[in-house]
Amino acid sequence: MKIQSALATALCTVLSWAAPAVHAADTDPYPNRPIKLVVGFAAGGSSDTVARILAPRLADVLKQNVVIDNKPGAGGNIASDFLVKAPADGYTVMLGTIGSLAVNQHLNKLAYNPVADMAALSMAVVFSNVLVVNSSSPVRSLDDYIRLGKVPNSTLSFGSSGIGGSGHLAGELLKSAAGLNNQHIAYRGGGPAMNDLVSGTLASIFSSPTDALQFIQAGKLRAIATTGSKRLDVLPQVPTIAESGFPGFEAINWYAFTAPQRTPADAVQRLNAAIVSVLNEPGVIAQLRKLGLEPTSSSPEEAARYIKAESEKWGVLVRKAGIKSE
Repeated sequence: MKIQSALATALCTVLSWAAPAVHAADTDPYPNRPIKLVVGFAAGGSSDTVARILAPRLADVLKQNVVIDNKPGAGGNIASDFLVKAPADGYTVMLGTIGSLAVNQHLNKLAYNPVADMAALSMAVVFSNVLVVNSSSPVRSLDDYIRLGKVPNSTLSFGSSGIGGSGHLAGELLKSAAGLNNQHIAYRGGGPAMNDLVSGTLASIFSSPTDALQFIQAGKLRAIATTGSKRLDVLPQVPTIAESGFPGFEAINWYAFTAPQRTPADAVQRLNAAIVSVLNEPGVIAQLRKLGLEPTSSSPEEAARYIKAESEKWGVLVRKAGIKSE
């Protein structure tokens, strides 16, 4: 009986110590534990690169670890599905892409709606893609590319980070505008696609500058044209598709931060403030611009409006081009 009494006393003591600690954790200001940053593509791709640039600085501002969780596959749908099913507590956020946030819902019958089931936090970066080929390719200009692409059953394939991604959309937009017969090959991220292009297995990619720049500078890839309305600062010698015979051509890529819908307003505002602060740091700006990316922070409301407008815009192209999911 004495032993049982002693054990009971000890247990009560432990519980009396533990209870205040649990209560304190529940009432500590947000955030009081690590935050998971979900990325829908494989390590080494451009969205992963951006996440790894921003995560350490976000951790410093939020005073909590920000842990990157790569969930590649289905053009970002696996990551998006994970996000919308996560607790809406501010501890799971996603760096989404144009594909996962604005396009995939037009390609697949999803169990969620990226616009309705996610809370926008802020835009992240905006940038043009660049059409690149292997340095051994006979393609030296957009005219060469189009001429080879018009051949019946053309072997001039173009790869992308996945169906519905910005590279895929840019390729389909040019294919439609120029009447090409080239075929799209979807990968599970920009990194794997780039590996095949560098090795000579793939003919071309409408790539993010993040993925392509090091290989262009090393002489392994040749830049043919860019997809924006103006030339990239990091590739000033490379013309835009618009100035190469297709006036008005524009296919802009972007990433944005989102969280599960119903994430508490105080968490949304705290995350937004941290993201805006980091994206306006001179060191971060310089680092991103060196990769051809333009830091573009926003309010949650501005991000939500932009994502909605982009979804409507690219939904039209998906239907017109008859783009189908795998």
